[in-house]
Amino acid sequence: MDLSRLLLPGLAVLLILAVLPVLRAAPLRQITRAGANSLLGLGALLLVNLTAPLTGVSLGFNLFNALVTLVLGVPGLGLLLLVQWVLT
Repeated sequence: MDLSRLLLPGLAVLLILAVLPVLRAAPLRQITRAGANSLLGLGALLLVNLTAPLTGVSLGFNLFNALVTLVLGVPGLGLLLLVQWVLT
C-alpha cells in the first residue's frame, strides 16, 4: 500500500482533532466568519488563476496554496502573492 494514500487523510484527521476543541468553545458567529473567510480565500485564489492570462499573475493551485488560503483567507492569498513577487 502506498504511504502517500494514508498520509493526507491522516493529516486531515489530525487537523480536525486539533481544531475541534477550539470550535466547540467558539461562538457560532466566529465559526461562520472563519468559514466564510476560508471560502473567500479559495475563491480569490481561483479568480487569480482564472485571470492569469490577462494579468500575468498566477499561483499554482496546489495543496500548500490551498491550505494557506483556507487558514488565512484573502490575507493569506496576498501573502502568497507577496512571497512569489519577492522570490522572483
